[in-house]
Order: sequence, then structure tokens, then C-alpha cells
Amino acid sequence: DCQLSVKQVNPRQYVAQIPQLSNLEVWFQRPKDIVRKLLSGDLDLGIVGLDTVSEYGQGNEDLIIVHDALDYGDCRLSLAIPKYGIFENINSLRELAEMPQWTVEKPLRVATGFTYLGPKFMKEHGLKHVIFSTADGALEAAPAMGIADAILDLVSSGTTLRENNLKEIEGGVVLESQAVLVASRKALIQRKGALDTTHEILERFEAHLRALGQFTVTANMRGSSAEEVAERVLTQPSLAGLQGPTVCPVFCKRDGKVTADYYAIVICVPKKALYKSVQQLRAIGGSGVLISPLTYIFDEETPRWRELLSKLGI
Repeated sequence: DCQLSVKQVNPRQYVAQIPQLSNLEVWFQRPKDIVRKLLSGDLDLGIVGLDTVSEYGQGNEDLIIVHDALDYGDCRLSLAIPKYGIFENINSLRELAEMPQWTVEKPLRVATGFTYLGPKFMKEHGLKHVIFSTADGALEAAPAMGIADAILDLVSSGTTLRENNLKEIEGGVVLESQAVLVASRKALIQRKGALDTTHEILERFEAHLRALGQFTVTANMRGSSAEEVAERVLTQPSLAGLQGPTVCPVFCKRDGKVTADYYAIVICVPKKALYKSVQQLRAIGGSGVLISPLTYIFDEETPRWRELLSKLGI
């Protein structure tokens, strides 16, 4: 979507290229292996879920989040308990912690694949009598099978939890997660070209995410001057664009003379306001309305780039 197409010679291969970026090789790896290879120095950049970075990176300072919101893979790492039995009236982490059932001899049993984040979260929130069992999938069945009292797992819609008679509780969200761009600090500082390539990727990501759901609207409007047309356009709240409308003359030849009876208006409009904007343009005399989606909106400089340089001490 950012015009950085990944080219695989063979779909069965795990190595590919991005032709638009020279001296760059793409590896397809399992999420946890991406983090491990970043830490070992085998990879310079990775795209992976924040939950995976947090679980397998374990706060390692060599991992730097370059972009923390790539706008896909949204989920949350959340604690869930049964809706029935002793948990029927338990609806918060505080209430769960205060249950008298949990003792040294009989601790709260939590099934999870997050054996670093889970214990860390419980300790930070004062739950003392807890033990964790590791599992990689189908955690929702664990309470019904009697092998766990609660689960700690990734949740997106919550449908699977509800279908298995489980519920999330207030204060039980460990982490909000989505896809992030993460880098090796050492690579960005020491490897020639790594920082420049990261800059270009970051700029493209930012510019595309800014453009998502935005459309360019162009229309012609009769008027006596650019200022008079702009005045009419700015009477409509949906036609302001990012920084105001662009108005420029449309030249034609009449009776041997070049004249400008019409002006072209160009504005940027969000998707939700698109039809309303078209209606408003028509109402003030706009015609020949053209609409096209945007790929990029580049700002002067992305704040995330300045933040990255600051983290690197540059």
C-alpha cells in the first residue's frame, strides 16, 4: 500500500526484495524469531506485533520502536476468567485478587503463552498467589477442562471468549497491541545505510497512514478572481482541506485572447465527508468534480523521525 512492493521469486522462498529500496533484503520469519534475530544482530529492521516485541524483547534496550502504530493487527493481551462458578460475580482485577481462594497451597492458575509479560503484570498489580502454565493455542478450553482458572491471551473481537463462556475483566488488559516497525539500535548506529533506509521506510509509512481515507477533490468554478472563488469555497466548512483550498485559473482562448473565466479548486477531503463536500461544491457553482484517492501526504518532517534520532543520541 505504501508503494513498497515485496517481490518473491518463488512464493515458497523465505527471502525477497523490495525493488524500490536498494541494498535491502526481506526475510519472512515467525514473529518471535523476528525479535530474536533483531537481538542477535541477524536482522536490522522488523515488522511484528508489539505484544511479540514486548514478550520476547523483554525490555532489551537494543530494540527501538521506530513506528508504534502501523494500523493493522489490532488486538489486546487480556486476562479472561469463566462467567460461571466462583467467578460469576467477579468483574475486575481487584476483585479477582481479593478472592480468598488463592493461597500458597492453591494459587490462581493462569494458562498463557506470555510467560514474561504475564508474571510481570501480576506482580505489578499485587497478585501474589499465581502460577502460570505454558500453552501456545486453544487456551479458551483450559478453564472448562479444569487445567486452569484463567487465561491470558490475545483478544481482538472477544467472540471466541464469549463462545467459550469466558469474560474479560476491568483492569485485566496487559497490553494494547498492533503491528509496529522495530529496529536494532546497534544496526542503525553501526551499519552503513541502515539509518537512511529506515528514514525512507518511516517517511513512506507515515505519509501513507496520513493519507488513508483521504481523497483529492478537484472541481471547476466560474469566478471573477481566485480570491472571490476562495471566499465562496471557505463559506463551506467541509471544503477547507488540510491547510485551505488551492485555487488556480483555468485558461481558455476567446476572441483571440487568453482569459480565465473558470478557476480550478483542489482540496483534500476525508472519506466520511466526501459526498457532503461534493454537494457543497455543487451548491456554490462547482462542476466537473473529479475525485481520486491519495497514496501519500508528506508533512515537513515526521515527529517519529526526530524521536528516533533522539533515542539514538544523534
